Amino acid sequence: MQDDQQPKRTVSDIVESTVSGAGNRRNFLKAAAIGSAAAVAAPWVGNVQAQQGIRIRMQSSWQPGTTGYRIFEQWAKGVAEATGGEVTIEPFPAGAVAGAFEVADAVRNGVLDGQNWFTVYWPGKMPAGVFLTAYPMGLSVPHQWDIMFGAYGGFDIAKDLYRKQGQELLGYVHHDLNLIHSKVPLRSFDDFRGVKIRMPGGIVAETFASIGAQTTLLPGSEVYPALEKGTIDAADYTGAAVNYELGFWQVADYIIMGPPSTPCLHQAVDLMDISVNRRVFERMSPQTQDLMHDLVAAYSREHYAAIQKANSEAWPKYREKGVEIIHLSEDDADRFREAAIPLWFKWANKDPDAARLFKAHLDTMMDPAVALITDEDIKDHELNL
Repeated sequence: MQDDQQPKRTVSDIVESTVSGAGNRRNFLKAAAIGSAAAVAAPWVGNVQAQQGIRIRMQSSWQPGTTGYRIFEQWAKGVAEATGGEVTIEPFPAGAVAGAFEVADAVRNGVLDGQNWFTVYWPGKMPAGVFLTAYPMGLSVPHQWDIMFGAYGGFDIAKDLYRKQGQELLGYVHHDLNLIHSKVPLRSFDDFRGVKIRMPGGIVAETFASIGAQTTLLPGSEVYPALEKGTIDAADYTGAAVNYELGFWQVADYIIMGPPSTPCLHQAVDLMDISVNRRVFERMSPQTQDLMHDLVAAYSREHYAAIQKANSEAWPKYREKGVEIIHLSEDDADRFREAAIPLWFKWANKDPDAARLFKAHLDTMMDPAVALITDEDIKDHELNL
């Protein structure tokens, strides 16, 4: 990486000359690409590329044809230009090379070179993975995650965890809250008892199981068919726009959400990542290693904004199709928190990595500017650091 004494480039440094003149951000990667020559200040990058062009086969968790995958393809297409040709990303949609839960193994083993997956799938690989993305009643909006990763050191811990898995974390990607689509109306905390519901495993599934739901683990491609056939009654999945594009309104008449204070009780910030095999990362020039981090940070912002814009257009469509949006009560949220907190500590105490990452979460949740929990909330629980 660059000498610590040199000023760190920001994304605004990369795109400023283009964006300020254009007056819009229609294609942020094109702007980054145009600015990249000045950003890396390295006319020899083209020579590096000519000698050792790096092609990264990267699979996303987004299904083809969705808003999420289109944004990912746009980002992947712009990387070659932004890096002066040193890095080219070949994008793949969900399931194209590896199964939904096997992507990390494929990257570690060299079957894939990189991943853009939902980090909720990490728990099967390491207990600390449950704290790389949202979990029941935890950090509830994107900026709280930014605080945790930045101010409280979570990103450095995450980088270390990825390296233990043979990967280099280039950045986390803000996406959306997750919805629960249901074939039956669930109007209270107690209505979840006995409901057959798809959940992504780990602490999320355990929390719903603790309140009496019958949870099952399914990859994204199998959620719609399971709802259609009635194999399951309800399913957690992504946000409004993508789920509309996937046709969930055709197989589930209800969307279940939390109260206005907590619209999503179980995965309020469903983070994704961009990471690559360590051997691939080490082939990049130091300047490009830095630039890739900048590009992922820019991608996260654009990805989140585009998803929210698409959501705003999707909500009225659900209503037109007769889908009822049910908001649970504040009392339901309080009861869900009571069920969730013991499981926070259970998972955090599974190993030292999980404990130190969860400590960053606790520090953030108890920060006066966040104030999600108090000492009273966790007085009966201990974190084994």
